[in-house]
Amino acid sequence: MKIGLFGSGAYGMALSSILVHNRHEVTMWTKFEEDTIKTTGMNEKYLPGYRIEKEVVVTSSVEECATGKDLIIIAIPAAFVDSLCREMQPFIKNDHILIATKGIEQGTGLFMDELVEKYLDTKDIAVISGPTFAVDLISKKPAGLAIAGKSQETVLLARQALQNSYIKLRETPDLVGIEICGALKNVIALSAGMLEGLNANDSTKAMLITEAVHDMENILNAFNCEKRTVLSYAGIGDLLLTCTTEKSRNYSFGKLIGSKAPKSEIENFLNHNTVEGYYTLESIYQLLKDKEVSIPIIDLIYEIVVKDEDPELLLAFLVFKL
Repeated sequence: MKIGLFGSGAYGMALSSILVHNRHEVTMWTKFEEDTIKTTGMNEKYLPGYRIEKEVVVTSSVEECATGKDLIIIAIPAAFVDSLCREMQPFIKNDHILIATKGIEQGTGLFMDELVEKYLDTKDIAVISGPTFAVDLISKKPAGLAIAGKSQETVLLARQALQNSYIKLRETPDLVGIEICGALKNVIALSAGMLEGLNANDSTKAMLITEAVHDMENILNAFNCEKRTVLSYAGIGDLLLTCTTEKSRNYSFGKLIGSKAPKSEIENFLNHNTVEGYYTLESIYQLLKDKEVSIPIIDLIYEIVVKDEDPELLLAFLVFKL
């Protein structure tokens, strides 16, 4: 199968390793003509020490990556999906697109599938989400992803592309629910990192995750999604992974806030890392306000991260939350 992979960051590189392992022809797009991945096969900033397989063709041409492909995979930060789709527009007609990006667009509140449909001439869309760090995927140890699609053919192509002896895809009919869980877990991870920065113990951290599961159920319900989606790889699976380790940039960013690091250090981290939870926070906060849905943990994270309230408020909140 010929696959166009948009994204040369850590996750894109990790996905390419799976695709090549499964013996597919992979063309990987990078936005930057001078990207060292084109000359060395490495991206030391995002996945140090890892070199992509020599079979992967790396290009800065959107047309080359999109044209004549059986499946197109989008695996770039949510903030750049809009501009990418605009560039892809002339080359897409009824193509199968798999979205591996997690997040909600700032300003519009659009989910990634809505953004793709806004610009691209196709209804053949699927999404994947789950507890999969790039550094873990390249180790070829077992990992699971939730998948949902508007087209069963696209889901089948995604299975053919990714599923193998160490990657499991579990299907759900709840595409929007998967996207919500994938976006929310990054926001909740900010608060989990805050607890680490506040030197909270493991019992308190487990308390937060338990409360977060209930909140995720309430948000899924508000968007007319299936509450059971919270039990999927995209839900509790990704929540556990992202909220328990400093491999997560969202968790690490939250830790800086919780430890009351200098503002310059916090801004420096943002400037050098893609913190999806930080960018998604504004979107999910506004979406919930628009729906007149009250999710106090989201309100509190917003107050701490955006309004500079004291992160210690999180400790009292967990006890007195209804």
